[in-house]
Amino acid sequence: MSSAEYHPETLETEIQSSWQAKNAFAAVADETREKFYCLAMFPYPSGKLHMGHVRNYTIADVIARYHRMMGKNVLQPMGWDAFGLPAENAAIQNNVAPAAWTLDNIAEMKRQLSRLGFAYDWDRELSTCTPEYYRWEQWFFTRLMERGLAYKKESEVNWCENDQTVLANEQVVDGKCWRCDTPVERRAINQWFIKITDYAQELLDDLDDLDDWPEQVVAMQRNWIGRSEGANVRFPFEDTHIEVYTTRPDTLMGVSYLAVAPQHPLAHRAAESSPELASFIQDLTQTKVAEADVATMEKRGIDTGLRAQHPLTGEDIPIWVANFVLMSYGSGAVMSVPGHDQRDWEFATKYQLPIIQVVTSASGDAVDLSEAAFTEKGPLVNSGPFTGQSFEQGFNSIVEALEGKGLGEKTVNFRLRDWGVSRQRYWGAPIPVINCSDCGPVPVKDDDLPVVLPTDVAFDGVASPIKSIADFMEADCPRCGKASERETDTFDTFMESSWYYARYTSTHDDSAMLGDEADYWLEVDQYVGGIEHAILHLLYARFFHKLMRDEGLIKSSEPFKRLLTQGMVLKDGAKMSKSKGNTVDPQELIDRYGADTVRLFSMFAAPPEQSLEWSDAGVEGSHRFLKRLWRLVQDRAVHQDSVDVKTANLSKPQKDLRRKTHETIAKVSDDYGRRQTFNTAVAAVMELCNDVSRHSVESAEDAAVVDEALTTAVSLLNPIVPHISETLFGQLTGGDILEAPWPKLDEGALARDEIDIVVQVNGKVRAKISVAADASKEAIEQTALSHDNVRRFTDGVTVRKVIVVPGKLVNVVAN
Repeated sequence: MSSAEYHPETLETEIQSSWQAKNAFAAVADETREKFYCLAMFPYPSGKLHMGHVRNYTIADVIARYHRMMGKNVLQPMGWDAFGLPAENAAIQNNVAPAAWTLDNIAEMKRQLSRLGFAYDWDRELSTCTPEYYRWEQWFFTRLMERGLAYKKESEVNWCENDQTVLANEQVVDGKCWRCDTPVERRAINQWFIKITDYAQELLDDLDDLDDWPEQVVAMQRNWIGRSEGANVRFPFEDTHIEVYTTRPDTLMGVSYLAVAPQHPLAHRAAESSPELASFIQDLTQTKVAEADVATMEKRGIDTGLRAQHPLTGEDIPIWVANFVLMSYGSGAVMSVPGHDQRDWEFATKYQLPIIQVVTSASGDAVDLSEAAFTEKGPLVNSGPFTGQSFEQGFNSIVEALEGKGLGEKTVNFRLRDWGVSRQRYWGAPIPVINCSDCGPVPVKDDDLPVVLPTDVAFDGVASPIKSIADFMEADCPRCGKASERETDTFDTFMESSWYYARYTSTHDDSAMLGDEADYWLEVDQYVGGIEHAILHLLYARFFHKLMRDEGLIKSSEPFKRLLTQGMVLKDGAKMSKSKGNTVDPQELIDRYGADTVRLFSMFAAPPEQSLEWSDAGVEGSHRFLKRLWRLVQDRAVHQDSVDVKTANLSKPQKDLRRKTHETIAKVSDDYGRRQTFNTAVAAVMELCNDVSRHSVESAEDAAVVDEALTTAVSLLNPIVPHISETLFGQLTGGDILEAPWPKLDEGALARDEIDIVVQVNGKVRAKISVAADASKEAIEQTALSHDNVRRFTDGVTVRKVIVVPGKLVNVVAN
């Protein structure tokens, strides 16, 4: 390779081979060094990298390499989120077992990631579909069962009768199975749950400590956990009660009906004598309802004919079945106050139910309930003995009245529900339970773990193939020895992704879930991933971390110290996707321009947290800059030797270039470390290179300042473009940039002999003057007034005042 020409395809593969040969990025725990654990969310092995992957992993790699140059002991691992539905779908389409399809994809994606030059410790690589990984997940689940934190209960799912399988919400299209068009039913089946609700308050409280997380993510988690203060209220019904939770007990006197979910026992009881209600409930079982849809969908309901009693007045309250009530939320029943809740108002208006005003405006303005519900808090009206009380007074006194009757109490409620971890799918980690007809669900003994998922299966996608494998299904009860059957549900894939970051610290430890290194490396110092994971993945990972802490596996309470959520990659104004036909293949770009160009464009085109608009011209521009940087270094290599730049007697142009070099160090250090705005870091280095290209080398002093500037530019770019940087750094210094520290700021180089000051006359800029950095106010004033253009605007008028702002401006007031 001629050193005069830039050939990234040869240069990059040679350097990557050298990294691999010396295991350059292996991380070893060292208590004498400050550690830095940098992690990007691991990918699902779909088989091909897309530009979103490239951007995500480049951001993390830039941060990791920067901290390595800062002298820290850096861990940056990579692995594969390998279980999940897409592999099952691919198995059907391609007539291949999910395991084989997944492993082939992992090999291909690993090759692509390696070609991008990411500084991964591949020795710690893990894949969640291997027994070596999920063995510990199974072990941990048995501990949660022992602690009473994992349990089984009946819960609703989307069921396809034709395929005899459960469908994810995404697989229900217009109420039908995505594959066979069979109408989907809502069916209650037994499923496994973990008690995340036991940790709701701690998960909420600890958000206050996440100072280095985006405010938006913290707010989303806070809302999802959804702490509210209210009251449990019990409405007498026959010889029992219907319990509801409300955040507005102050409106209790305005209840005009109760609404129950279609799956509520009272709904089924009433349906036995009402064909109309039975048909309505059956219709709703074929409609998937997510909590997010409740507010916007059409409100529908039927009167059951049953009546409860108001807990304070004893008046009859009709009980309706309504489609906006979810059995999975609370008790499956709500008290409806149409005067002061918009959803209740819409339902009451549609079915001509009473709308009673019990709250009025605090300002005294009239309230019109004919147009909408009045949802503000205010003084109570039409509320019997509570009329005239404020919101707070009414809240407390109505709760006290309920407590006095044993029909309610103040309580704290959370929107958060327990985490359902069962999936009725094949391609997942088997739940380590044996179902005994005498003992019920019994955890598998430690010695019998892992429960290995059979991978040599005939897969038709209709039902899990493991149900027909006798060797897998048959097992003796660990408690009583009776012939029993294994649990055929597999874990939700969020289980695997909730602790993988911790397992990287102990990948090769086959004696424990987490080994001795875990507390050295954890918590993760920098986590990088998409905003779409703000709630589920990040919340479950926080929960799992606390569970592992309470099992004595780790000491820390939070998994991720600093979080960066990168923006999407757009093309033609839309997110890249195959369906839109606007994808760009990273491999084609790497083959044409080299990995460094792709990395540089990904970092330069936009700040990391914002969307990046794809630009072919931008990629070309990034490549041109790298070729220009290459030429600058090659041209410098033929000039004479330089001198020690710190002791040399420098001219003004030489001092100016040296100052620019150190201003760039200060700026880029801040951009990488505090601000994480890599686009502005690149722009600053480009400016420095412009100054270098304008500085001719005619002396040893010139050579010294140019060498310093180029070495600095290459070092500052190294986290973003590591291949070209390693080569050029070697040419400039004879050293290895992998061992080189981050450029050191020389504060003395920032000092200026002269400074430029703007001169205004009556507030308008009329001149720019250069003065000595230590010039007195009098000297600055004299220089300003003697400038030709200032004199042009002050001749013939009287100078009334001269205001000098040192280092910035002079303002002459004249009339």
